[in-house]
Amino acid sequence: MSDAPTTTAAGGTGTTVPSPPDRRPRKKLVQVTGAVGPLGIGVATLWLSIIVVLPLAALTVASFGDGVGGFVDAITSPVALASLRVTVLVSIVVAVINVVMGTLIAWVLVRDEFPGQRIVNALIDLPFALPTIVASIVLLALYGPESPIHVYLNATQPGLIVALAFVTLPFVVRSVQPVLIELDREVEEAAASLGADNVTIFRRVVLPTLTPAIISGAGLAFARAIGEYGSVVLIGGNIPRETQMASQYIQQQIEIDRPAAAAAVSVALLAIAFVTLFVLRLFASRGQRREEQAE
Repeated sequence: MSDAPTTTAAGGTGTTVPSPPDRRPRKKLVQVTGAVGPLGIGVATLWLSIIVVLPLAALTVASFGDGVGGFVDAITSPVALASLRVTVLVSIVVAVINVVMGTLIAWVLVRDEFPGQRIVNALIDLPFALPTIVASIVLLALYGPESPIHVYLNATQPGLIVALAFVTLPFVVRSVQPVLIELDREVEEAAASLGADNVTIFRRVVLPTLTPAIISGAGLAFARAIGEYGSVVLIGGNIPRETQMASQYIQQQIEIDRPAAAAAVSVALLAIAFVTLFVLRLFASRGQRREEQAE
């Protein structure tokens, strides 16, 4: 069979000749992964070891300076247990309060407009920058024995709660606020068009979306509160078995030359904080997997 005639560019006839394959080397596209490579991993690991792992290891070794029996005796002594109990209970109350008030403040900052909104938004981060001992001085002047408003919280557990709520409030607000900003308002409008009231919309539509952020902020606030010292050192009163926080008990043990006991209680606080953060990490991972499965 002969090739079909075709018209060439010069107007004549000819046969179709297949073009030769392109044998020029093609440039490979560079895939950007964001990986830092072995050197970056090594530097990050070294820095993490110097800043976190080595101090924690040294603290753990110091806590067993008097042996395993000394470690157990240090964390189970009545005063140590009382300080740990006060610390945990007060921190739980503070976390619950900040869940309510922090979520409300985040809601107001995102959903409402009012004069001075930017100033209020900036003030939320003030406890991050303000030295906590300054907060304790201010709270003592406001709620101490010479309170100008006649509210006396010095050397009381409510005083501890107020001090810790001040330094931990930003954790909840800054955890919830971005989620509220990204929340799809059309879903709320659709629920309202179907006859749902504001309480139902918040409980059935908004709250499930905010729950992971609220729990994360509460956990961070709790972890910060159990180790806080500066904001409670003056207003707390440091009364054993009543208002003495674990951080104050640790300082007391150092002052009376019992570093092993101080290290033992410090390890107990670290264990509580680690378990809290680990549980939060598990919760966040499960929530992320559920979102991926839903998509």
